[in-house]
Amino acid sequence: MKKIPFYFLALILFSCSPNQEEKEVVTETIIEEKIMEETPDSVLRHVVLFGFKESATQEDIDKVVAAFENLPNEIPEIKGFEWGTNNSPEGLNQGLTHAFTLTFYSEEDRAIYLPHPAHKAFGEVLGPHLDKVTVVDYWTK
Repeated sequence: MKKIPFYFLALILFSCSPNQEEKEVVTETIIEEKIMEETPDSVLRHVVLFGFKESATQEDIDKVVAAFENLPNEIPEIKGFEWGTNNSPEGLNQGLTHAFTLTFYSEEDRAIYLPHPAHKAFGEVLGPHLDKVTVVDYWTK
């Protein structure tokens, strides 16, 4: 059976629905199904932990975070992004204070990200302020 493109299917269903409420329900259902269809069972997580130099100001760190946050806008292979600061009471962070997690759907997507010009430009923003870094990649189970 030939698959009908999402936008075409949405157009057909949307135009056939008799009222606005039904149109919204149909459209939401199609979008949810499309997202579920595109999301793989397992994803590749790229976890990056930073420790900043003592000389790095809060303004410097904020610029690094903003530059990292912008990467998904410039690199479409990044399918998810989140970050936060260390909040562990165990005291085992070894000077690493900021955690970033990027999600990729394939190793090929990660391979595009790593040498990407936007990623390299981010490295230029980060470099003068970075003291320590740890990177761990894993496939979700």
